[in-house]
Amino acid sequence: MDQEVYGIIEKSIDDAFTTFRFRLNLYDYFKVIKATRKDADAFIASSTSREIKDFILELDEYLKGGQDNEHKQLREAYGHIPKPQARKIKQFLEGILEDAERYSYDRRPGRRTKRSK
Repeated sequence: MDQEVYGIIEKSIDDAFTTFRFRLNLYDYFKVIKATRKDADAFIASSTSREIKDFILELDEYLKGGQDNEHKQLREAYGHIPKPQARKIKQFLEGILEDAERYSYDRRPGRRTKRSK
């Protein structure tokens, strides 16, 4: 998988945080570019995927709230995002990871579906 895919994913994440537009369905995108299971697994193991997981954890803590120092830093970082939008962004990011996992699972070798005659 080339670097263009990672650029598209990162741009869609930036759009989610800045304009609250969620334009990427990673599963469909992988189908369109005819990505292999190896490509999906490479994305799952990539630093981009780890960053998405970190964003999800931070947004989750931001949504929980709290008065300790960690939550204060999260309020400073994500305070410009209303909590309903933060929930939508978190769901979008979780969807990206789930799409990659599902694509990898669907592309596993083994039995193929029967075709009707």
